Amino acid sequence: MPPPRVLVVEDDAAIRRGVVDALQIAGYETLEAGRGDTGRQLAVDAEFDLLLLDLVLPGGDGLDILAALRTLRPTLPVIILTARGDESDRLAGFRRGADDYVVKPFSVQELLARVAAVLRRSPERPQAVSHFNLGNAAVDLARREVHFADGAVVELSERECELLRYLAENPSRVLSRDEILARVWRLDPRGLATRTIDMHIARLREKLRDDAAEPRVIVTVRGLGYKLAVRTPADAPAGEEP
Repeated sequence: MPPPRVLVVEDDAAIRRGVVDALQIAGYETLEAGRGDTGRQLAVDAEFDLLLLDLVLPGGDGLDILAALRTLRPTLPVIILTARGDESDRLAGFRRGADDYVVKPFSVQELLARVAAVLRRSPERPQAVSHFNLGNAAVDLARREVHFADGAVVELSERECELLRYLAENPSRVLSRDEILARVWRLDPRGLATRTIDMHIARLREKLRDDAAEPRVIVTVRGLGYKLAVRTPADAPAGEEP
């Protein structure tokens, strides 16, 4: 897997440079922004695994960036970096969905340790999956094919393959339609009414020979979203084949 990518939104150029350099030396990829508006744009549009977020920024408030991010990616880890050390400020950050809170000034080693710890428990960085079994079929995501025990081979479209891969890489989570729309279609789901997700799920079930009336592969969790109900390499215990 590629190294984790960290987005650093910090207006103090010296602090931002120091944090970015430390992250890169530690093996992380980085993105950076020095303003609230550009930071929010990157937080919404860019692909990354963790956000280091200052609260007081020119061009926007850090808590507003956090709120916008949580709408699209509710489980992406966020660590707040700020001089606001009051309990009320920390609680405001946690209520908006922050995973950790580091008060300036901080040591680089402590920050790196917190980044590593938050990433370890993050569901946003799942194990990459290229093959898994459905019982009566083997799914080859690299070739976009499903091979059934009776010899039949079904091809998946590129989007169907991306959707199935995202489900397979997050086997223990119920995925909301908004999260799927943001992560697979890369669209902002806010204010967007669409049946695209449901239509693609229906087509995937048909291609996987899943019973639409009583699905056993891709299950619907009423009011929440969809979940892959078979084991994949992403949730198999170490050393055990799924």
